[in-house]
Amino acid sequence: MRLIKYRGKYTVTWHDGKQRRYSLRTSDERIAKQRFEAFKKDFYSDPTDIHGVCDKWLEEKKHLKGWPQAKTKLRTICRHLGDLKPDQISKEICQQYAEKRRFEGVVNTTIRNELVALRAAIRHAYPRTNAMFEMPKANPPRDRYLTRKEFKILVDAAEIYHVRLFILVALYTAGRASAILELTWDRVDFSRGLIHLATGDHGNKGRATIPISDKLLPHLKEAYRGRTCDHVISYKDKPVLRVTKGFKKIVEKSGLKGVTPHVLRHTAAVWMAEGGVSMSEIAQFLGHQNSNITERVYARYSPDYLRAAGSVL
Repeated sequence: MRLIKYRGKYTVTWHDGKQRRYSLRTSDERIAKQRFEAFKKDFYSDPTDIHGVCDKWLEEKKHLKGWPQAKTKLRTICRHLGDLKPDQISKEICQQYAEKRRFEGVVNTTIRNELVALRAAIRHAYPRTNAMFEMPKANPPRDRYLTRKEFKILVDAAEIYHVRLFILVALYTAGRASAILELTWDRVDFSRGLIHLATGDHGNKGRATIPISDKLLPHLKEAYRGRTCDHVISYKDKPVLRVTKGFKKIVEKSGLKGVTPHVLRHTAAVWMAEGGVSMSEIAQFLGHQNSNITERVYARYSPDYLRAAGSVL
């Protein structure tokens, strides 16, 4: 950490993987040195441990839609790194954490998301933290999707009613699991035949307004008649926050391999592409802001994919 003059003002500069600067807002050397000493004292002060940092973040961010998922990630982090101080987080610590989690059978994408959550919590509490992170590369996207026969096998194996309804809604809306679990009946418009996955009060990633499929409609009407909760997916009169365990049981019973809730969204997009639906329309259905990512992932499933180019050859 050094004191330098930058554009006429004294500035503190240091390196934590990136070059950092903090202006002391004075051109007077004596005042700058005083402020520099105060800055170093604050910068290197002994902060609370990771447990405390995560608890503080979770307490202040309860209003966020993704709070339950963030809580799970941070609690997992604390199980391994909770007794460390934030400034003790280094690239080596991140590498060791990643190795431990891989040994537990966790994939790189999940490990990366956990470390990203920790980084956000630390930087929220200590913007000038000296913590350094190294993130494992995310796993390449899975190409697993269900055939229509496999989907029927999955539904037939779904004896848990709320999970069965989740599976049907997930496929026929192509919605993300979080959007479906947060879906309330006031956003299911039977009169106009529309489902509004977006709530309007957050980023609404991948959340579109889509038509109710003829195959989904009778299941929704049945669930609506027997509703005991404002949420479409409910259990014992309460919203379902996570469907992971029930879904896993059904997948195991069906004998299918590599099926996760997200596979249903991927399956819906593949089926639309195989049916000749345009990439722009699939993008709107998935809630993508533009069709570039849609084309990159799903264009190859279209029956007309590269056909014009191939015919020239």
